[in-house]
Parts: sequence; structure tokens; C-alpha cells
Amino acid sequence: MIARGYGGRILFVDVTDGRSRIEPVTDEMARALLGGNGFAARLLLDHVPAGVDAYDEANAVVFAVGPITDTTVPGNSRACVASKSPLTGLFFDSTFGGRFPATMKRTGFDAIVITGRAAEPVYVKVTETGVEIRPARGLWGQTTRDTVQAVHATEGGDADVMAIGPGGENLVRFAAMGTYWKNREAFAGRGGIAAVLGSKRVKALVVGGARKTELADAPALKALLEQQREPLKTGTKALSVYGTPFLVKPINTLGALGSYNLRQEVFADATAISGEEMHAHFHDRDTTCLKCPVACGKQYEVREGELAGLKAKMPEYETIFAFGSMLGNGHAGSLARANDLCDLLGLDTISMGVTLAFVCEALERGWLSERDLGVPFGWGDWRGMLRLIEMTAAREGFGDRLAEGGWRLAESVNPEATRLVYAVKRLELPAHSARALKGMSIGYATATRGGSHHDTRPTPQYAQNFDRRSPEGKPEFAARSQHFTAVDDSLVLCRFTSERGFGLYVEEPYARMVSAVTGWDMTVEELERVGERVINLERLFNVREGVRRRDDALPWRVMHEPIPDGPSAGAYCPPDELDRMLDRYYALRGWDADGVPTRERLSALGL
Repeated sequence: MIARGYGGRILFVDVTDGRSRIEPVTDEMARALLGGNGFAARLLLDHVPAGVDAYDEANAVVFAVGPITDTTVPGNSRACVASKSPLTGLFFDSTFGGRFPATMKRTGFDAIVITGRAAEPVYVKVTETGVEIRPARGLWGQTTRDTVQAVHATEGGDADVMAIGPGGENLVRFAAMGTYWKNREAFAGRGGIAAVLGSKRVKALVVGGARKTELADAPALKALLEQQREPLKTGTKALSVYGTPFLVKPINTLGALGSYNLRQEVFADATAISGEEMHAHFHDRDTTCLKCPVACGKQYEVREGELAGLKAKMPEYETIFAFGSMLGNGHAGSLARANDLCDLLGLDTISMGVTLAFVCEALERGWLSERDLGVPFGWGDWRGMLRLIEMTAAREGFGDRLAEGGWRLAESVNPEATRLVYAVKRLELPAHSARALKGMSIGYATATRGGSHHDTRPTPQYAQNFDRRSPEGKPEFAARSQHFTAVDDSLVLCRFTSERGFGLYVEEPYARMVSAVTGWDMTVEELERVGERVINLERLFNVREGVRRRDDALPWRVMHEPIPDGPSAGAYCPPDELDRMLDRYYALRGWDADGVPTRERLSALGL
């Protein structure tokens, strides 16, 4: 008998011929991996052959929910989507919110695994009774939003739709996917998983159901949530008012806001693109994922200037960094438009912006010319930025090269050019400094996904009492933080509500949460081992694809160019320092000197 909190089923769909099968979720699998990220790691390792190209029909895309999905836990309506990434060639998962995750949970399937390649564009419809493959030729070429609206018109508004845009259809290696419901939206952005769906000619996944998530001990869960209500309310106040853009000012003040392709980490125009400033000029209304009290999403309306009339989702802090400070762009309205374009066309804003920042510097060095690009572009040129985004989604002209991501583009430009790309394992880095935050130095280097701030978390490192400059204790911090994020993404829980409401690490509130939902007597130690187990599964996938110590590296600029000025001047992570941290990190993990998990450690984890 499967524990409470689970549908108890995994659906496998081969879109080549429409065949499907259902397998049970065992108690052993559920307790060992929880759901979400954990299920995805296990399923991809078991079902994707080693060495296949990400666009091979044998690659799989896994959508998975967790035991707390569609419960009363704040921030519970989250799902994980995972695949072998076309950008990194490695394991990749991305989480997203909205209403879709709760609706998927109501189908009674804890995971949906899509393989194969359809002869014509299709969408996959999953209900409690199984799967149907529907034709989608008329949807091919449409934006994410238009696709969702068209499917809603056919399937009804109670169904939920996750759709790819032209970026995914055209196999942009960092293509994203989006879901919309009742004038709200959510996206799974990073790693190019939407392009894997595009290679399978799957335009959308549609879910609909009415199953309820059963709780083992509803009073215990209610008591936990009451206890954590005040910390959550206090901890999310800035998010509720401004959304993630509230981070721009304090991180710039810290001297850790990457600017001009990371040549600086202080941006002179930071105030103009700050959460406070954009809220004052653009705020239209708050938005929220299903039943979440935080409402960290915002809808903006640009009321003046060349972009007046634009109504669009607020650009997140990472997007402001990528299209703002990294490009020397202080035009706030253009950030909203760039974000809107990426959402509609289906592109990851971080990879897009950081790739364009490399282009700016390559132009300056004479490695690229305006003739190469086909449009005027340079630092602060937001009009050129918007045009290049459109070209990338269509793979038009120079956009065809941009669609490969920063690392592959640099390799085609100049033998030395990869030194200027802000990426780890070919994934462009986000807005939490790999130089100013030493925990992020080792965190990015060892992250399964590469340049992701959702493997090792920056949040604890911004606390006043955190020693962010010293390498001491940072391997221990990174390992513990990675266990937390693996558990969080397996539950699947919003990072904002979890960190601010239940704790920055795997601690008692999470064990109580799992116990109340499932009925297991879950200890903190057992839950910590779940996180470690998931990290090792991801590492096994990557090791199988060739990842070794040499790949656990940082961008050249991070290791060789100290921050030139500002409050964090002098901070960087030289190669010998990174080596020492890697030695310690591998020892903690029970991996060998080349970063390969040992049989002894895997055996201890039940792997």
C-alpha cells in the first residue's frame, strides 16, 4: 500500500506510436526519493540510454509532482520537469508553479514520462484514466500563451496546459515552456527542456483530473502550518510587496551584482532597475500561484515612453541581471519587454541575457562585428537586445548562433573566447556572484546542473553573520545546501515559502511535514539522506555522460580576475583554492578524487 500523499502511479507515453503503460510507485521508491526531483533522477537514469543526444527520440522528459502537492502547505503547487539537457548534455531539472502542478496531481499520476518522436506535431492529454495523443499541427508556430488559450478552447478551462513556443520548436538549446491560467502564468525556464519536447514534436502537455491528495494526519499538518505562519509572513514581506526585484539594491550595495559581462560587480544604474523603482512606475497588480499567500508575482504596465502600453509579467531578479546590469542596460521598461518576449517565444532569460553580454564584449574586442549580427548592438542598446531575442527564437540570421548558447557561440568565435563566458558546464550563471559569495564558488562548480543557484543556495550567504569571503567550511555548506534543495524539489515546494517559512536546511519542520502527509515516522536524518541520495543519482547520470573533476570548474574570469572595485573588491576563487575545496567536498560526499561516487557510499545510500 502506497503512503498517503501519492497517486501511486507513473505513466509512460511513447509519442511515436501513442503506446502507454502504467507502473506503480512502490513504498520503497516513495520513501527513498519522495517525488519530484527524486523520481525524475531515478527515472532518467533508468530509462535514458547512456550517451544519447538530447534530441534523440530515446531521451525522456519527466514531469513529476511530490507528496505535498495540492495540500494546504504554502507554495505546494509546484512540479518538476527533467530531461537530458541539450545545453549541458547532462541531467537537468527545472521546477515551476502555477495551477498546473495541482491539476497534474489530481490525475493520480506522480510522474509522466514522455519518450519517442511524433510524425506530426501533437499535444499529450493526461487524465485519471490515462493518455490521449491529439493533433497539434495548427498550434505549431504559436506563442506559449496563444497555444494555451487555443487548447483551453478545445479542452475546457479546467484543464491545465504546459506549452512550448517557437524557441522549443526551433530547438533553441535554452528553450523554456509556459503555463497560463486566469490571467496568471508560470514558466519552467532553464536547461532547454522545451527544446527536447520540440524535438519530439510535442507542443504541449495537458492535464485534468479530480483526485484528492489524502493526508495521513491532517491535524498534525495544520498544527505545523500554524506554528510556521508568522515566520513565513515576516520572511516574505519584501517578496509580497516587490517580488524578487527587491534584491537588486542590496546585492548591488554588497558589490555582487554582475555587470558588463562580469567585468564589474557594481552597476551604476542599479536604482533605475530596482524593485522599488519599477514597483513605483509599473506595478499593476499582484499575482500568485494556486492558493499561495505570498503573491510574489506581479503584473506590470509600462505607461510612458516608447514601450507605453506594454502589459506583462514582472521580470524576476535574475532577468533584471541578465538583460539589465550584465548588458549595461538601465532602461527598466525594456527589461519587462525582453522578459515578455522570452515568455511568449519560450526562451530562458538568464541564458539569453548572459549570452548577449558575451556578444557585447566580443564586439568590443573585434571578435564579432555588426555585420556578423545583422543589427546594431552593444552595451545598453536595448532595441538591439529585443531584436536579437526575436532572431534567436526563430534561429534567424545570427540568432541561429545565439540559439546554441554562450559556450558554443564562443567556441565558434575565437580560441580564447570561452574565457569570457559566464557559465559552468555550459549553463550560463545567474545573478548570485561566484566571486563575492565563496559558498557559490564551490556550489556552482559542483552543481549537477552547472550554473544554477537552485543547487547550492545563495540565501543563507546574504545573512550578516555569514562569512562569505573565506573558503573555510564552504564545502560543508554546499553539500548541506544541496541536500536541502534536492529534498525541496522532491517534495515539490516553492523555494521562497520553504526557506522563509520552514528553514534554510533540512530541519525538523520538513520531517514533521513529510510525516503528517505520508504517515511515515520520518526523522531529520532520514530526510537528509533522501537529499544525499538524489544528489548521488544525479551525479551518477552525469558521470555516465563523462563528467569528472575537470568539469567541476568555474568561469575563467571568476578564477583569474578579482572583482576590480566596490565593496567586494579583490574577491575571486583562484584554481588552487577551488582545488582544495573540491578535495574536501569529494571527501564529504564519499566520492573518489575524480568526483565519481564510490561503491561504498552508494551502497550505504541503498543505491
